[in-house]
Amino acid sequence: MRLLVFLVLCITTNSLVYGQTPDPLLTADAQAQMKWVDSIYTGMTLDEKIGQLFMVQAFSNKDLRHENIISQMVTNNHIGGIIFSKGDPVSQAKFNNALQKAAKTPLLVGMDAEWGLSMRLDSTYAFPWNMTLGAIKDNKLVEKAGFNIGEHCKRLGVHFNFAPDIDININPKNPIIGNRSFGEDRENVTEKATAFMKGMHDAGVLSSAKHFPGHGDTDTDSHLALPTLDFNLKRLDSIELYPYKRLIKDGVSSVMVAHLNVPALQPEVGLPSSLSKHIITDILKDQMGFKGLIFTDALNMKGVANFSSPGDIDLAAFQAGNDILLISEDTPKAIDKLKEAYEAGAISEERLAHSVKKILKAKYKVGLNKLKPVELKNLVSDLNRPQDDVLYEKLIESAITVVKNKGDILPIRNLETKKIAYLKLGDDDGSDFLRGLQKYGKVHEVVGDNLNEVIEKLKAYNTVIIGFHRSNTSPWKSFNFTDKELVWLYEISRTNNVILDVFVRPYALLDLKTLENIEGLVVSYQNSPIAQDASAQIIFGAVQAQGVLPVSIGNGYVAGNGLNLSSLSRLGYAIPERVGMSSEKLNKIDAIAQKAVDGKMTPGIQLLVARKGKVIYNKNFGKHTYEPNAEPVKFNDMYDVASLTKILATLPLLMELEEKGAVTLDTKLSKILPDYANSNKKDITLKQMLSHYARLSPWIPFYFKTLDANKKPDPRYYRNESGGKFTVKVANELYMRADYQDSMQKIIKDTDLLKSLTYRYSDLPYFILKKYIENYYDKGLDELVQDHFYQSMGANHTTYNPSSIFSDINIVPSEIDDYYRYQKIQGYVHDMGAAMQGGVGGHAGIFSNANDVAKIMQTFLQKGFYGGKRYFKPETLDKFNTCFYCDQNNRRGIGFDKPQLGTSGPTCGCVSMSSFGHSGFTGTYAWADPDEEIVYVFLANRTFPSAGTNTLLKENIRTDIQQLIYEAIID
Repeated sequence: MRLLVFLVLCITTNSLVYGQTPDPLLTADAQAQMKWVDSIYTGMTLDEKIGQLFMVQAFSNKDLRHENIISQMVTNNHIGGIIFSKGDPVSQAKFNNALQKAAKTPLLVGMDAEWGLSMRLDSTYAFPWNMTLGAIKDNKLVEKAGFNIGEHCKRLGVHFNFAPDIDININPKNPIIGNRSFGEDRENVTEKATAFMKGMHDAGVLSSAKHFPGHGDTDTDSHLALPTLDFNLKRLDSIELYPYKRLIKDGVSSVMVAHLNVPALQPEVGLPSSLSKHIITDILKDQMGFKGLIFTDALNMKGVANFSSPGDIDLAAFQAGNDILLISEDTPKAIDKLKEAYEAGAISEERLAHSVKKILKAKYKVGLNKLKPVELKNLVSDLNRPQDDVLYEKLIESAITVVKNKGDILPIRNLETKKIAYLKLGDDDGSDFLRGLQKYGKVHEVVGDNLNEVIEKLKAYNTVIIGFHRSNTSPWKSFNFTDKELVWLYEISRTNNVILDVFVRPYALLDLKTLENIEGLVVSYQNSPIAQDASAQIIFGAVQAQGVLPVSIGNGYVAGNGLNLSSLSRLGYAIPERVGMSSEKLNKIDAIAQKAVDGKMTPGIQLLVARKGKVIYNKNFGKHTYEPNAEPVKFNDMYDVASLTKILATLPLLMELEEKGAVTLDTKLSKILPDYANSNKKDITLKQMLSHYARLSPWIPFYFKTLDANKKPDPRYYRNESGGKFTVKVANELYMRADYQDSMQKIIKDTDLLKSLTYRYSDLPYFILKKYIENYYDKGLDELVQDHFYQSMGANHTTYNPSSIFSDINIVPSEIDDYYRYQKIQGYVHDMGAAMQGGVGGHAGIFSNANDVAKIMQTFLQKGFYGGKRYFKPETLDKFNTCFYCDQNNRRGIGFDKPQLGTSGPTCGCVSMSSFGHSGFTGTYAWADPDEEIVYVFLANRTFPSAGTNTLLKENIRTDIQQLIYEAIID
């Protein structure tokens, strides 16, 4: 009967024979390799040869007693390898160096590092799990993951990574594989595993395909019991064994054999596959032609340990065809058992040499013929590199999968119409996701103790984003919805437009009986901070969605499903190396910013740098004021940006009007404002005026004439309460006569022109344009910029008169005024002329944070396109960004400042001539460079407590930082 079964197995599994397969352990200098192998083997005693078959588990976080036990096994039992487990990299490196020094034959070092060394060690890098990688279409990225992990292993002196896991996870209830699998589709698993393996090999680290013959379709953990794969031969050959064929052909270094009961492959009832000669020798080695190393899975696992006693298990495993016995329960006893079998003739010299020489070939291949100790210097930093962060970001972004997009709810457009709520489900943190969402729009977190309370609160919103967050600390953590969460999700989605984003393995969605009422469904796979931020970027269209499901999730959604979403060209967020910048060099900015704060050039600073559409540096320094208990600067704090208002508010509105044909750059003042028809300014064109080449006075101190003899606000012009003619609020409890604004316009109109035509910076054009634009639209400038730009851009912290909307805790004060308003100026514009216009000036009055200013500057950089919307044409931006009077030694564009023409000017002198921007009296600065695709924003309140000397300018703080930005470019 047994012979018949064997013949059937041979016939049925004939498809496993892959012809001539390579020897994955041979090197290019095979002759030299084999000479070394033979010389080492010949010089070994029997004890030393048998010792090579054992790889013992070691920990770098245990005590000296443990270290002594392992050291004695190296010296006394001549073990051939170490598999390191828990600990930290420096301790492991020291321990490893000591063991290698003690070993007569260098040790082969292995680790389980499926998603990086962090699978076992602290202070090391965690790459995405295989299930996440399985969602990526671009296998080159998976190959790069294997390469980076391989580099980490090699740096730490690890020669064998027990990866990739090539189990095809068909069973969602699999308790031990799950996230460790690339998915349920055999082709996808095979392609991903091959790519991952190739990456490791290119890094010089050996691979291990596991868990042979396939651990993916079982709901039993082999650490605890012996799982059964009760499938026929045809099924096993077409699914479980399928990836091994390809990886063996492509040169996988080793195969790890699992502890499984596979009746179709092993006639003896209950014999673990790791002890089966038929499975290991007849099928894996002979029929499949595998010539690499064969490892047992850990021999202390209950799936095999329960089968027999220590020592006997090891002997059976070796006789079955395994080369390396991994984590024996009793290594000395096992060595004795194998020696007895050898001396009794149960193990031949040929059989022993076969395995030991393969082990020695592997040692030569990883360079153990020229052993070097692990270098301790910079070890931790070498295992946590910026290029690893770059890859992690790319992997996560490429994996995140949009499964459903009913009504094109994703990416979120038309922010001006959206009222968005965020609701967190799950027991882990979702704050990075919320912060990421809030970078793009007004997103409010809704919390409540009961469902009815939450549903009532959600009535105020037209879009609800639900994030499901469970622990990201290990791939085995619970990932399911609770019954309560399922009820909440069902009820909320019945009455709201819902985007559900799950930061767990996709199997969680199997708990949902229906997805009918969920408009948008996103699978983000992991709950890491980068995954949360990347998912927020995809939801708002800063990053395109391109992942596909690696497994089926029910409700008709199967492996391979995934919708592509294009980018809306909103600002994204990444690390500097992602866009060809150096983190190390950019971090030098910190010292200059801190110098400015410590030197009391400004109480605080917001700093932002973006390149190629990605914010890569965004930091805050100092506090709102110099008081010890003052508020530290936060990302959403708003600064009075002063003259940046010119390009952030007035100029975009004028660009629109120019595109409409309402004006041209050659339009004269007399045409747009008939009041000027009989003035000395009637023939001044917009081009001249906005290039500061129109003989206009630089500044008029309008407020002087409204002060009394004591230089205090004259009661004829001011009241402490609003009423009657006194309706223009210039500061807290201070109201000016509304009709004085007409007087200001008359003063401008009647003021003499400068005697000579030369470049002279002036605020007056923007007083004039404010009047024109507001007359044209019959609406205030403050309303216009919101309606035309800020709301749809998601510039939610950009506004005139922020005190009417925001708390003072989020508004940075700009001055303690002792010459006009006689109070701390906080939430009211610093500029006196703008204050006299109710805080809404064409030249000043906007408050913003660095993130919002960057959005507007990025819109300019993208020639008028942002967030899926075209605000103005590329040729319009080009026209306004032209220096029309450069030949007259005037560097200015139309409204925009431009780089210096000579030796002095507003920039570091290192920017391109196509760049543009502006600066502000309060210490603010914004600059965009199309050539390098750089946006730089510097916000400060250097005028607090008093304007005084502009030390920021004198010390070149802003331009020195700009210089460092350009020095940080690496490609």
